[in-house]
Amino acid sequence: MNSALAINYATLILQDEKAPITVESIVAIAKAAGITVPAYMAQLYINTFAKKSVESILDSVSAVAVAAPAAAAAPAAAAAAKKEEPKKEEKKEESDDDMGMGLFD
Repeated sequence: MNSALAINYATLILQDEKAPITVESIVAIAKAAGITVPAYMAQLYINTFAKKSVESILDSVSAVAVAAPAAAAAPAAAAAAKKEEPKKEEKKEESDDDMGMGLFD
């Protein structure tokens, strides 16, 4: 597992436990999992969360994840509706031209 993924998981664990997200806590969780995380990488994540909370980021991601399947389903439903339209049967006028006989021959 790479460091960035370990930091993400550590951040989610801390958020779930409602614990403060600090460099030390991220590094400690990663170390407990047997992953070495540089402190500067954890600090980059901490700086990101200083501007926007983890909860608001998760809310925005989940909103997109919920909207995406609904948006993808709409064209599929429209395509299915088009397929279900009854086809108009065109009646062909029978022609005697093929038989060599006509009404006025």
